[in-house]
Amino acid sequence: MLTIARSGESIDPDLRVNYLMNAWLGSLVNVQLPFFSSNNFTGLVNDRFWQNFFPVPATNRLVLGGLVPDFELPVVQQGDRIRLASLWVEKPVVIAFTRIFTQHQYCPFCLPHIKDLNQQYEAFQAKGAELLLVTSTDIGQSQMVVTDLQLKMPLLSDPECKTFKKYQTGQALGAPLPAQFIITTAGRLHYKHLFSFFDHNSSASQLLAELDQLPV
Repeated sequence: MLTIARSGESIDPDLRVNYLMNAWLGSLVNVQLPFFSSNNFTGLVNDRFWQNFFPVPATNRLVLGGLVPDFELPVVQQGDRIRLASLWVEKPVVIAFTRIFTQHQYCPFCLPHIKDLNQQYEAFQAKGAELLLVTSTDIGQSQMVVTDLQLKMPLLSDPECKTFKKYQTGQALGAPLPAQFIITTAGRLHYKHLFSFFDHNSSASQLLAELDQLPV
């Protein structure tokens, strides 16, 4: 049992709220790992949180070899917008939908994955592909994420989660679930990986190996 204050001591209100949030949400998913990466919950409860609160499993029905949905989102580092179709006509595209709650709160399964992808970004470029990381945090939060993690790969912001829904990644407890896709230069689906508790994310090495399987 965790004691957050000894008898006779006052409890810091922020600490109490943070502890209760951790305990409550952690109990809902019955996990032993820390559910949150920080005790700072600033910006957590917003429209995105409530829209994605109730669990919806990944139901992606995109067929391998079939055309994928196009989308256009702002690139956090550059401030301009990018359209997926304008990229895939030039090179294969790896899309990594990730699960970030706020600039302080990362999914414990996704934070190591983001760092792995970022470390291998040049390897994706060396294979002639572009790697896009898509987050549901807003522009302000996403800019802090870029700085905090020193992201080299483009980070795309989708706080309305429309792109996550197009790709049917699923959702749970305040944010969309992660997923990874590889798109060919014809705009067709070559590879997809959907989240499960048994296999959270497709690693950078797995995605790089899949790029080697693309038709010449």
